[in-house]
Amino acid sequence: MQNNFWQQLKEAGQPILALAPMAGVSDAPFRQMCKKYGADVVYSEMASATALNYQPAKTLDLVRFDEVERPYVVQLFGANPEHFVKATKIITEQVRPDGIDINFGCPVPKVQKQGAGAILMGNPKLAREVVEAVLDNTDLPVSIKIRARMEKGEGDAKKRIDALEFLEAMQGLELAAVMIHGRSMAQGHTGKVDHVIISQARPLVQGVLLANGGIVDIVSARTLLEETKADGLGIARGAMGRPYLFEEIRNGEAAVKSKAEIFAIALEHAELADKILGKQGILELRKHLCWYVAGFPGAAELRKELVKVESFDDVKNILK
Repeated sequence: MQNNFWQQLKEAGQPILALAPMAGVSDAPFRQMCKKYGADVVYSEMASATALNYQPAKTLDLVRFDEVERPYVVQLFGANPEHFVKATKIITEQVRPDGIDINFGCPVPKVQKQGAGAILMGNPKLAREVVEAVLDNTDLPVSIKIRARMEKGEGDAKKRIDALEFLEAMQGLELAAVMIHGRSMAQGHTGKVDHVIISQARPLVQGVLLANGGIVDIVSARTLLEETKADGLGIARGAMGRPYLFEEIRNGEAAVKSKAEIFAIALEHAELADKILGKQGILELRKHLCWYVAGFPGAAELRKELVKVESFDDVKNILK
């Protein structure tokens, strides 16, 4: 395995703070904002291993990155080991990130229908074949993202597997990192996070263990770290509209930001989106802008304007 940056981060002695992968959210401008404000590692949006086999151009555009984002991890999803063989080679040779991650945690129905994401946790044999396909075709560190548990079906047809059983089935594989979302597939992104199962997974993870789920502020971050004994955190929705959450967690102090300061950060994000992705970047930015202004007096009226922006000038005129 070439340059296991995960181990280097672990040996640095500080909790690792990673921007967890989020489809439709963690694009290059947002990754760069999070990196600027203290994220140690950033992940790509989920990329389809199958799409890389048949129509690679669009997916390759999705996972392109800038050097300032390193260490940068490309996350793949799918359910066909053969597709992962080719996808892994393409990512390793043409994109050259710092690591490759495999998604076994996405609860979205359209991903489930492909037998991928969290539903694949229910088939450890196939999941192991997928991991082996990736490990055998790259020299980059390989990691996985899983759920606390996966449940599907009813009665005799019901399938249930938890993170511990799944990790038992992965023993012997050289996984550089494991991120565990402490909610079940059925919970999706809401509800109580199971800190206990993440802590119980510690002996089953030889590499870096990252805890994920419900991190919205310093207190929730500190509690999750202390109760799971994880090496770090995967931060997702808590950073939407608040890329500076990484900095706050690292410093152990919530920085009370004024409206003007937050608008300045949003403008910086908009400038990056325009520079990197052009008009499409501004269109994708609309949801981020709504997250930035959430909670402000008059936010509803602001959002009505922000969801219509088509250029950096539009953003500037509204926020200034």
